[in-house]
Amino acid sequence: MPSAQPLEPTPLQARRLEFTAAEIGALAHLYRGEVYRSTVWRTRLDSSTNWAVVTTGIALSATYASAEASPLPMVLVGLLVTVFLVFEARRYRYFNVWRARARLLETDFYAPMLCGEDLAPSTAWTELLANDYRHPNYHISFARAIGRRLRRTYGWIFAIQAIAYYGKLAIHPGPMTTLAEVWERAAIGPVPGTLVVLAGVIFHSSWVVFAYATWRVERAHRRERKSLIAMG
Repeated sequence: MPSAQPLEPTPLQARRLEFTAAEIGALAHLYRGEVYRSTVWRTRLDSSTNWAVVTTGIALSATYASAEASPLPMVLVGLLVTVFLVFEARRYRYFNVWRARARLLETDFYAPMLCGEDLAPSTAWTELLANDYRHPNYHISFARAIGRRLRRTYGWIFAIQAIAYYGKLAIHPGPMTTLAEVWERAAIGPVPGTLVVLAGVIFHSSWVVFAYATWRVERAHRRERKSLIAMG
């Protein structure tokens, strides 16, 4: 038979007000691991950037080796650097995962600790970090990753290539005297110079538009964020 005494309600678990010493130590080791992984992927980003710079330098050397040298290497290296940009954007998405986690620990765990503030486990940043570990995913899209690397690094490489290419047309095999000489010097085999120059203008203009468009997306994403605590 059921007891006549009413059952006492199960007491709710009290909300924890701070981390234990063991948990703080675990978070410290976690932070070290995230910094290490972000450093490894940062090195991989630098390697692809270095290859882009080296190949551009080789193309410049071949193009300006003599007055009779063809400007074709500067055209081809633009395509090769595009491949490096795609590779680096893919690596950047991985790097951004570890970077964002380490940065979140710095701004919402270590910074309050240094300021003497309370470190409550049940806050927005702990939930965000825990969900990121439970459901790991990229924090930015592939297009936004390309845009970031383009604005910070590869835009300068493309600009140098464009200036070097049109500089080659202006001074070799002799100083240009009329605009009509550009089309003659830019011709590559059976391809007319007008098409080559037009293709170059479209190529570089497309990257400028892409960089601006992804920058606008970045700004819109930051405005839509209701909290400063976020990944990516």
